[in-house]
Amino acid sequence: MRLSANLGFLWSDRSLPDAIRAAKAARFDAVECHWPYNTEIKDISDALAETGLPMLGLNTSRGDTSKGENGLSALVGREADARVAIDEALAYASALNVPNIHVMAGFASGQAAHEFFVENLTYACKNAAQHGITILIEPLNKYDAPNYFLSTTEQAKKVIWDVGLPNLKLMFDCYHVQLMEGDIGHRLEALLPLIGHIQFASVPDRGTPDHGELNYAHVFQVIRELGYIAPLGAEYKPNGDTDASLGWMKTLLT
Repeated sequence: MRLSANLGFLWSDRSLPDAIRAAKAARFDAVECHWPYNTEIKDISDALAETGLPMLGLNTSRGDTSKGENGLSALVGREADARVAIDEALAYASALNVPNIHVMAGFASGQAAHEFFVENLTYACKNAAQHGITILIEPLNKYDAPNYFLSTTEQAKKVIWDVGLPNLKLMFDCYHVQLMEGDIGHRLEALLPLIGHIQFASVPDRGTPDHGELNYAHVFQVIRELGYIAPLGAEYKPNGDTDASLGWMKTLLT
């Protein structure tokens, strides 16, 4: 079982380059991040080269966070802003050899938002294909992100079907899926052909995966048996120091 440290939450008190170095020291196999745009590409690239870690994914910008925005690509009338965010993510991902971009939908609802999301994802996929990049969409749970456009895997399947391009995949976050739908094992099996990345955290507190209502020893075994071999994204919120939170790596993976 290989692991990717999500640096949006892990070592979030450090600069992104130093967080990459910390992930290497903790023996993660890869890293991923949320929004790297306040860090120079060269500084990130240097840290990745120094550690030998690949960066697996990053997100498009949330938009104007002072107004509570959480993505732009399903917001009708914000096409220019959505595509600027997509282009920005593509620039970082292509420069850093990042294979996945999570395109964030934002707070929206209705058929017009669906159609707008499909249009922007089509734009993202066609441009990403030129760099060998996969576009990801991720359902977010209604408790952490009420009114977020994408909330279930069934809705994500419909979006992927309507876009109809091979480099659009599902980000399967066990934490979000458990809160909204449950039945993690069967959903992983059914959705495996559509999955581009898997993330995990405890439920319901989004902490370390060694407690809560999901038995991750079992979930990880299911993932192994399905033949999924890409690194799994540890996207949990440490209760204090990240290094002190890593005991689960021994207890769950041995």
